[in-house]
Amino acid sequence: MHALWMVLATFLFATMGVCVKFASAHFTAAEMVFYRGLIGMAFLGLLAWRQGVSLATRYPGMHAWRSIVGVGALGAWFYALGKLPLATAMTLNYMSSVWIGVFVVAGALLGWRPRPGQARPPLHGGLLLAIMLGFVGVVLMLRPSFASQQSFAALVGLISGMLAALAYMQVVVLARIGEPETRVVFYFAAGSAVAGAVVMLASDVHTLLTPAAWWLLPIGLLAALGQMCMTHAYSTAASARNTLVVASLQYSGILFASLYSVLLFEQERIGLWGWVGVALIVLGGLLATVLRARSAKPAG
Repeated sequence: MHALWMVLATFLFATMGVCVKFASAHFTAAEMVFYRGLIGMAFLGLLAWRQGVSLATRYPGMHAWRSIVGVGALGAWFYALGKLPLATAMTLNYMSSVWIGVFVVAGALLGWRPRPGQARPPLHGGLLLAIMLGFVGVVLMLRPSFASQQSFAALVGLISGMLAALAYMQVVVLARIGEPETRVVFYFAAGSAVAGAVVMLASDVHTLLTPAAWWLLPIGLLAALGQMCMTHAYSTAASARNTLVVASLQYSGILFASLYSVLLFEQERIGLWGWVGVALIVLGGLLATVLRARSAKPAG
C-alpha cells in the first residue's frame, strides 16, 4: 500500500499544479502561497484534533527552518508553474534528489579534514554521474524555455528543486526525533500563511470576489492531502527496499503532469529533446536515490 500512497500523492500534486496554473492568471505567487497555507492550517488543525495530536512542539527552531526553505521552494514552484509548461515546472521541482546528491558530495569534500594516516574520502563517482545526468537533462529540457525568453522562470523552477531538497532533509530530521506527521505539515502550512501574508503587505492584493478565487480552495486542500499521503507512504515503508520504491515513484508525478499538459494545455507540448531531458533528470534522480539508500545501510 505504501507505493499506492505515493502514486496518489503525486497525482494530487500534479492536479494542484493545474489549479495553480489557472489561478496564476488572477493571483500572485505570494497570494497563492498565503491561501494555500491558510486552508492547509484549517484542514490539518482539524485533522490533528481528530487524531488527538498536540500541535505544541519542543523544536520550534527546526520547524522554523523547515518552513523557511519549504516556503521558498513552494513560492518558487508556484511562480514557475505560472510561467512554464506544467510538465517542465514539475520536473524542475523533482530535481530535489539530484540536489541532495550535490549536497552529499559537497559535504564530503568541504567537510573533510586531513588526519595523520587518513586518506581523502572517495569522490562518490556514482553520485557525480547522477548529478551530471540531471543537469544535462535540465539543459536539454529547457531549450524551448530559453528560446522563448522564459529563462528567469526556468531558473526559479530550478531553485525550487534545490530548496525542496533542503526541506526534505529537514523533514527527515524531524521524523527521526519523533515529530508527528500532522504537526510537521501543520507548521509548514502556518509558515506558508505567514510568509505569504508578509509579501502581500508590500504588494497589490487581488479581490476574492471573483469566480477565479474558487481555484484557491483546491490548491490548499490538494497540497495538504498530497503531503499527508506522501508522508504516510514513507512512514509505512518499513524496509529500505520499500522506501526506495516509494522514493522512485515520486517521478510518476511527471507522467501525470504530462498527461494534463496534453489534455488541457495543448500549447505546452514538449518536443523530442525536451523528453530526452526529462528522461535524463529522472534517471539521475533514481540513481542518486539508489546510491543514497545503499550508503545508508549499516556496514557488515
